[in-house]
Amino acid sequence: MTLDLTQDFKTVSDVKANLREVLGQVHATRRPVVITVKGKPDAVLIDIEEFEKQRRAMALFELLAEAERDVRDGRLHPACEVLAELEAEGG
Repeated sequence: MTLDLTQDFKTVSDVKANLREVLGQVHATRRPVVITVKGKPDAVLIDIEEFEKQRRAMALFELLAEAERDVRDGRLHPACEVLAELEAEGG
């Protein structure tokens, strides 16, 4: 997702005065809008579908980080052992 520096930065005053327009831009372009306060980035407005996509990606990254910690800390079990245990339990 690439920002358009001429269109995707809005002052908080612009957002207040033109909220429907800014929301329309976010939905139409699928790009985030960076909201600035006193010339500095302060917040980002994104489409709900993009937010959900990013939230799901973050959940996957957290699971991957947990798995990497398990590998690093030696909490591993060979697949054949796990499958044998499941079969022994009737699963």
